[in-house]
Amino acid sequence: MNDHAEHLIAKGRHLNLVTRDGWEYAKRPNATAVVAVIAVTPDGALLLVEQPRIPVGGNVIELPAGLVGDEDAGEAITAAAARELEEETGWTPTTCTVVATGPTSPGLTSEMITLVRAEGLRRTGAGGGVAGEKITVHAVPLADVPAWLARKAAAGILIDHKIYAGLWWLSRSGSPP
Repeated sequence: MNDHAEHLIAKGRHLNLVTRDGWEYAKRPNATAVVAVIAVTPDGALLLVEQPRIPVGGNVIELPAGLVGDEDAGEAITAAAARELEEETGWTPTTCTVVATGPTSPGLTSEMITLVRAEGLRRTGAGGGVAGEKITVHAVPLADVPAWLARKAAAGILIDHKIYAGLWWLSRSGSPP
């Protein structure tokens, strides 16, 4: 008989290692979800962030993103998306709309990520994240994004694939990728 209960193997500050039915995976104990934000400035630039990521040993270009419920247990996904966008990029949206939710790496973690489209952007700050984060903000004209990402990848910077999902969602909403 299979034991379908989850068992704690190791407990960290931000991640737990658990096992269920013989499968080991990571689980976040202090967040309810993760968001990644698809945001285009009024002049047609996709907002991207670059930051060092210790697990992969280098810088990664990503959509602005972050945890939901890590600071406020009742935080809504769209509120977290607006908060993370402003913290990381210095842009504030008037509206945020959920476009998709799915697993980040289903063989490694129980984490689910929600892509959120932010619209009605206005510049409210410099961005760069909260204390301790080393975030560089990039506003890349939509038409230039594929070539810009190719140049960054050729320079050894890792590209988070969620950017391509974001571009696909933008193409479905009438904004040119």
